[in-house]
Amino acid sequence: MRIGLVGKPNVGKSTFFAACTLIPVDIANYPFCTIEPNVGFSFIPSREPCPCGVLRKRLEEGRPTSFGHERGGSICSPRTGSCESFQRYVPCMLVDVAGLVPGASQGRGRGNAFLSDLAECDALIQVIDVAGTTDIEGNPTGIKATKEQAIEQALAEIDFLTNELDAWILGLVKDGWSRGARRIQAEGVKGFTQFLQERLSGLGATDAICQRSFDAFAQQHSDMTSPWDWTDDVLILLASSIRRHLFPIFVAGNKADLAPDGVLEHLQDVLPSFTPCSAETELALRQASKAGVITYIAGQPTFELNQDQSLNEAQKKGLTVLAERVQKLEGTGLIKLLDHVLFDELDRIVVYPVQDENQWTDGDGNVLPDAFVVQSGIHAKQVAYKVHSDLGDGFIKGVDGRTRRVVGAEHELSDGDVLRIHSK
Repeated sequence: MRIGLVGKPNVGKSTFFAACTLIPVDIANYPFCTIEPNVGFSFIPSREPCPCGVLRKRLEEGRPTSFGHERGGSICSPRTGSCESFQRYVPCMLVDVAGLVPGASQGRGRGNAFLSDLAECDALIQVIDVAGTTDIEGNPTGIKATKEQAIEQALAEIDFLTNELDAWILGLVKDGWSRGARRIQAEGVKGFTQFLQERLSGLGATDAICQRSFDAFAQQHSDMTSPWDWTDDVLILLASSIRRHLFPIFVAGNKADLAPDGVLEHLQDVLPSFTPCSAETELALRQASKAGVITYIAGQPTFELNQDQSLNEAQKKGLTVLAERVQKLEGTGLIKLLDHVLFDELDRIVVYPVQDENQWTDGDGNVLPDAFVVQSGIHAKQVAYKVHSDLGDGFIKGVDGRTRRVVGAEHELSDGDVLRIHSK
């Protein structure tokens, strides 16, 4: 699963990426600092506590143990991510895509290279500049924007991204449109959605996505009697419907700490998917935490100064500024947004496959080493395939690690479940 970071150049996408992944990338105040997409993982707190807390309690009740209090009592051994005080951090892949400029669908800027980078993304986070410090192509304006200017610029950024994506999809649909029109006439809606899936399969369009897109389009344009007469004005409605289902977009209002008064409130009123963010603040906090200067848990609205640190006046002033920012914004917004996209909008849950249903370990004795982020509603056999195709092919039964109850192939898992898979 991938979440793409998109938007015009110079709005802070690479800073957002670096803050979430701690992967060093080029960050500079000019357009197209990023040319090729950066790919990395951010680790997001799971919604449900790590099952290692339940396991520890069970083991301690059964016999004396020598568990210590390192990592807040967590006893699992994550293969990826981490666990602290029974809070598991699970991976979320981020793709920092090079900046988009108007006209990309006609080849301007990186053109189709930009658009094709998005094809494997399950959702997009559009990073916009809510401070109004850059123009529509990402060039610094050098002036302090008014509230009205910042709002106008932010909304223009959102419009131009959706317009470029719509134009890109429109071009793919129009290529071979006469065949699509004939399929509507000959086979009805089913034939047409199959045509769309064939045209858009390279973007990850499934039959279900094409069907939902067409259904939404049909509510806007009910005349299906003469599709060969559809103008671009009609086809762009279809392209827009496909884009909304294929590329759900969530807006990160970056540089929120610099936004003129009233901008954030207005954008939150008119944009249901809007989250104020300060990527620069998150990156500074994570770097300070990594250096041991502060104790900071990503996404939290506070941090603590480590007592053994000797700071100069400039460092003290910098930390004061950071504290004021996170207090004003009630955090930096980055992890809050990723959590919302991953668990609410994409409807993911976390499950823990193991080889021993009693000790919750793998074959090497590691406790709960794997935490899989999967689609809500997933069945036991589908989890087996996620682990390894051989386990899925030879699936016999599963065992619920919490209840130790035997479950079948169609058993639906819940968030935080532990599953032992028995296979031929």
